[in-house]
Amino acid sequence: MGINKKGMIKMKRSVLLGITMMLLLTLPAASSDYTLDIFGNANEDDTINMQDVTYTELIILEYRDRTDLADAKYDGKINMQDVTQIELVILGKEKELTVLDSADRIVTVKKPVERIISLSSGCAEAIKAIGAKDQVVARNRDMDGVFFPELSKLSSVGSFFNPDYEKILELQPDIVTSYSAMTLEEKLEPAGIAVVCLHCYRPDKVEEEIKTLGYILDKRDGAEKFIDFFQSYLITINERVEGLSEEDMTQVYFEGYGDYSTCGKGSQEYQMTTMAGSINIAADLPGAGISGGVVDPEWLIEQNPAIIIKMAPRDLSCGYDEDNPAEMKAKREDIMSRPGFDRISAVKNDKVHLIARDIIPHPAFFVGVTYMAQWFYPELFEDMDPQAIHQEYLTEFQGLDYDLNEHGVFVYPRLGEV
Repeated sequence: MGINKKGMIKMKRSVLLGITMMLLLTLPAASSDYTLDIFGNANEDDTINMQDVTYTELIILEYRDRTDLADAKYDGKINMQDVTQIELVILGKEKELTVLDSADRIVTVKKPVERIISLSSGCAEAIKAIGAKDQVVARNRDMDGVFFPELSKLSSVGSFFNPDYEKILELQPDIVTSYSAMTLEEKLEPAGIAVVCLHCYRPDKVEEEIKTLGYILDKRDGAEKFIDFFQSYLITINERVEGLSEEDMTQVYFEGYGDYSTCGKGSQEYQMTTMAGSINIAADLPGAGISGGVVDPEWLIEQNPAIIIKMAPRDLSCGYDEDNPAEMKAKREDIMSRPGFDRISAVKNDKVHLIARDIIPHPAFFVGVTYMAQWFYPELFEDMDPQAIHQEYLTEFQGLDYDLNEHGVFVYPRLGEV
């Protein structure tokens, strides 16, 4: 049977279409440890790109199973409008963006976002780190004037626990970020102000939240630059400690704000000590969950940890607005003189460290991890300088004229002083 020219062209097109579809079906999603929870991230990896366009088209053609995030328009349907929306997001031209925030709330944000208020200091720090401080129009009452010199000059809108709704409404921000929605949603959203919960303090969530913030504020390059910066150190640390046997791993007791309080699995402190390659001796204690628990002093003495880390209490002077380590020193001496502690290796070997909250439950948590890696395995990290890393962060990503050689108390004792 003969095939005419028109039939041959049709056959070639069919073959090409088949080959194209086979290639598209085998496109892998990028490897990542988390899903970027933005609607339009159809293949549920850590970014939105042309693979998501392809993936959505394949869902429409019923070659792939539907994913929730493929509904880029968030209208309950997956069709070519979602493909168009994803393409607009890739180009940074979308008119709105729907995200799943840190409180598991689905929020649609009108774009572009030009005015933002953050009621959480962690998110405010992240906003500065990605280069969006000029979009901030008010400050949290509790913002430190040393760390937030520009923002501290803005109008106060109260605190996370007691926001000034009247002032917020007067300033007409496009979005308000906070640790939780609480009553913010019912007070602000009727006025067209989106409320987005972004914590920006948990090590296992910081990267995703900063990337989400970059999409919301059209600062994706700034977000990627900051992520690449801190991940480079975390990756180096992981590469050096991942081969350690359990016998070679340092046994650590991490004490929270209160005496004998500890931090169990799921807490940011646990995550940080684990990232630095240690064994948290209180991880599996009953009651030592995310919110912590209290340990028995005798049990602690029996465990004989090699290192003790104490989170500086809230009423102890330290951080960016304190240059005198006297209170940190006194607290360390108090810990080392507790009854029976002279039998603990950490005390006998001068391995008791205090650390400021400024480098733990914040986007700067990675600075705390580098200090811990130095404390746990000085021979593995003799080429890593936590203070220099901290300084680069402050200068490059926070835009601060702040010399750590002259100012601030973040750990005690300083590296090299014991």
